[in-house]
Amino acid sequence: MYWFSKRYTKIGMIAPTMLLYLTYVIIPVLIAFYYSFTNFTGIGKPQFVGLQNFWTLFHDKIFYIALKNTVIVLTMTVLMVVPGSFFLALLLDRNFKANKLAKALNFSPNIISPILVGLIWVFILDPKMGLINAALRGMGFDYFQPEWIGGQVLTPYAVAFVFTWQTIGYNATIFLAGLKMVPHELYEASEIDGADKVQRLVYITLPMIKQTFVIIMLLVITGCFKIFETVYQLTNGGPNHVSDLLVTYMYFSTFNSSRFGYGMSIAVVTFLLTAIFAVIYIKVTKEQIGRES
Repeated sequence: MYWFSKRYTKIGMIAPTMLLYLTYVIIPVLIAFYYSFTNFTGIGKPQFVGLQNFWTLFHDKIFYIALKNTVIVLTMTVLMVVPGSFFLALLLDRNFKANKLAKALNFSPNIISPILVGLIWVFILDPKMGLINAALRGMGFDYFQPEWIGGQVLTPYAVAFVFTWQTIGYNATIFLAGLKMVPHELYEASEIDGADKVQRLVYITLPMIKQTFVIIMLLVITGCFKIFETVYQLTNGGPNHVSDLLVTYMYFSTFNSSRFGYGMSIAVVTFLLTAIFAVIYIKVTKEQIGRES
């Protein structure tokens, strides 16, 4: 009887969470898969068209522009966020004056709404009214006015930078929690053995927080495939979709063009790409950690 009551107590405790997850995650994903095989416009009854939306998608030049931009944002964000947040956590792990204030300022960009983050950086990066180009004009560099946003070249890099600015503090906080879990006895023993700071970092810190790196990478991968508000506010995917990401192009196709079925096909492809990237990374890191252990 005790086992019976304990089992059903656990089920009762997780049931509300599972119900919310089923309602707001699993069911919407299944609905998106269903509509991706229809020509639904948002009004009327959807008609089943099989793989026609996906066939159209893989012959859509704008889709490949959005995919290229998404890959650029993902690559640049990984290169900036992962090492940047780790070394920022190392700095915050030290004892110095205003340490608590530094930690609060470090985390503060993450609590700002992404739409406001985009608005803030519009006034900094906009080629015509932005602070950077205004400063360049003030210094006499009128001939050097890059299109930080809205152009065909620099926009995805600017999006990656803004996303990094917004999320680096959050990831640094996770790294900081991982650093706090490393036993200080290991550092003390290595210091007695004559290990310097670099050696302690390489042979103690990094091996002890491997799982934290896995978590950060997964957050970065899934986060990059979900960037919407920032791009929507910075460029709205324009001009002529040259700065679209997968999610913004999905939004345009679904709501601006009233091609709900086609938009859901983009959402499905985005979901599958995210899952593939995440699964491959988990598999590779799991095998690597298994060999080293």
